[in-house]
Amino acid sequence: MLDDEQRSRIRHRRTAAAVSAATAAPDEHAPADELVPCGEPGAVQVILGADRVRVVLSGDVDSELAAELTEASAEAEAHDLPIEVDAHHVTFMDSAGVAFLARLAAHSKHRVRVLRVPPTVRFLLEVTQMGGLVDVAPDDEAAPPFRPVAG
Repeated sequence: MLDDEQRSRIRHRRTAAAVSAATAAPDEHAPADELVPCGEPGAVQVILGADRVRVVLSGDVDSELAAELTEASAEAEAHDLPIEVDAHHVTFMDSAGVAFLARLAAHSKHRVRVLRVPPTVRFLLEVTQMGGLVDVAPDDEAAPPFRPVAG
């Protein structure tokens, strides 16, 4: 089982490439402290572009990622540009992810757009009626070209 320091290191990895899906199915005969976690560790990355900010979410976007989500929302809002959230690699989202999107929508001067939304996340956004706060890109819409600002 991961200790707090290991979990902290995993959560602080800031790029989607750093997130690995290397989890094995737990052995039903193994002691509880040796079981491997089932989900992918969550990650959030804020990328400044020439004309907008892109927030990339991956893995499990849940309460374990809450502090990083708060930091990411402050960083994204600081640029006063439109914000888009790429959810393509999200494997799970709970109320922490919904609260993150609501916070972005409430504090941004521009309408927040969520791109490449997996079906489970799309369902969550529908049942929480987040469509009134953010724009959810249609399934068949490709992510628009994005030019990061060197820095």
